[in-house]
Amino acid sequence: MNVLEVIRKKRDGLSLSEEEIRFVVDGYTDGSIPDYQMAAFLMAAFIRGMDEAETLSLTRAMIESGKPITWETDAPRVDKHSTGGVGDKVSIPLAPLVAVYGVRVPMISGRALGHTGGTLDKLESIPGYRTALSIPEFKRIVEEVGASIIGQTEELAPADRKIYALRDATATVESIPLISASIMSKKLSEGLTGLVLDVKTGSGAFMERYGDAKRLAETMVSIGKGYGVRTVALITNMDVPLGWAAGNACEICESVQLLKGHGPEDLKEIVITLGGWMLKLGGKVDSPDVGKELIEEAIRDGRGLKKFREMVEAHGGDYEAIEREDFIRTEYEAIVKAEGDGYITAMNTKEIGWAAVLLGAGRLKKEDRIDHKVCIFTLKKTGDRVRKGDTVFRVFANDEGRLEEALNRLRVAFTVGSERVERGPLVYEVVE
Repeated sequence: MNVLEVIRKKRDGLSLSEEEIRFVVDGYTDGSIPDYQMAAFLMAAFIRGMDEAETLSLTRAMIESGKPITWETDAPRVDKHSTGGVGDKVSIPLAPLVAVYGVRVPMISGRALGHTGGTLDKLESIPGYRTALSIPEFKRIVEEVGASIIGQTEELAPADRKIYALRDATATVESIPLISASIMSKKLSEGLTGLVLDVKTGSGAFMERYGDAKRLAETMVSIGKGYGVRTVALITNMDVPLGWAAGNACEICESVQLLKGHGPEDLKEIVITLGGWMLKLGGKVDSPDVGKELIEEAIRDGRGLKKFREMVEAHGGDYEAIEREDFIRTEYEAIVKAEGDGYITAMNTKEIGWAAVLLGAGRLKKEDRIDHKVCIFTLKKTGDRVRKGDTVFRVFANDEGRLEEALNRLRVAFTVGSERVERGPLVYEVVE
């Protein structure tokens, strides 16, 4: 097979066969196809698009470039993936809550990307918590505890890692087929029986426009079903930060507060809704509404918190450090106040996310070190009434210069008007 012919065919808008796509993926992974030819292929796919069959074939080829996980258990295995947002710590309480009911949750997560936080960075704020586990260790914790959250390993979808790095350097990231294949190749490598997708839209999401979010959701659901895994996607609201905290250690504390029956209502609603669907796909309930009730019950009776502690300790983490909260103290603290009376009419959630990155909660460069303690608390959100002098943001920092930069962004990250606006629903739509 000739790589030039495959590139030319896609350039001209024709559909590629599974064999042609596999030839390109395998060739790039083993080095026989160079960067410049793969870049040409990706640009052709970016401009011309890929149909449903091509996108599934690309996903399958990336999965089979590595060694997908196999399991020696008949227990249901259901994971959840979020497309990323600000204050999105959902996975942290969600995984143990679902595991309470005998659904295994093998969760392979990522780090901070752009303005959005990363689950691995949050977990690594817990002293001793290890996210770099071997597949045998990962499987053992999933089987003994019920849930484990780690980073991607060398064995899983290596083609995706190599292709994503090239996409990042060739302006071919923002393609729904390529995004979908990248996400799904990692998730389906986990050996799942079910997958729930949290596709976020709004000012703090990568997919700001609703139509784009829906197309992404539909494409990923189609891939999951085509691969034989029960898949559902929820399109959720990221016009405002989720919960109160946007940081790393602070989001761990907020997650624990939720598991104790406290914490912000919006975070709880997203957690129990996604958990309800995970229990349904895991065959534990007939409807997600019944599943929501079970997740709430596991919060009320403390079983979710107990399971979370087991997971943290199985990973080598010091759970007591979370209870002491001594790992969230910073040198500086500041507030951003409302400058007039009225209602918050809009928030630029992406700016809030970038403010957290500037503090050190994320990375501006790949080699940047995370400051796990810095955090932004959003105390007022769209639709809330404010009076002049009310605190909208509380900011915790360890560097005065970074703090001032973040404050400058936060001061223009919200608007106050005289008319109250309604905040959008937390869940817009379910795509099955």
